[in-house]
Amino acid sequence: MTAGANPSRKLQKRTLKLIQGSLSGRKLERRAPWISNLHRATDGTLAGLGICMLALSALTLHWQNQWGVSYQQMESSQVLEHKLQESAALLEQHHLGAVKRPGWLVPTSSEKLIYLPAPSVASAESGLPLLSNLPLRQIRTGY
Repeated sequence: MTAGANPSRKLQKRTLKLIQGSLSGRKLERRAPWISNLHRATDGTLAGLGICMLALSALTLHWQNQWGVSYQQMESSQVLEHKLQESAALLEQHHLGAVKRPGWLVPTSSEKLIYLPAPSVASAESGLPLLSNLPLRQIRTGY
């Protein structure tokens, strides 16, 4: 019974000796200094890669936020463009109805719009025949 237990004890001692030897850094440094230098270089590389990963994650979050802001601005500009087209269509329908001759007016598009300076006070008093039945309130530019 003691003979059978003896080989397993030797195996356990050998395993423990191997584990203890691999965990002690000073013994390894004395035996093979290139391995300890390799461990230091690997640790430095892993630390550097970890810092780079954190920096890239922060940049990615920043860029995603900037993309979201730009997307919201694009959506709001599309809404404003749609409102401008609706306003132009309403004005066109009003003028077509007031003239009673649709052939005289050309259908508008956003490419054909021309912005003119505000009229002087003298010309505003005379009034235009097409806009004579509109209420006298100031129409904001672009609406």
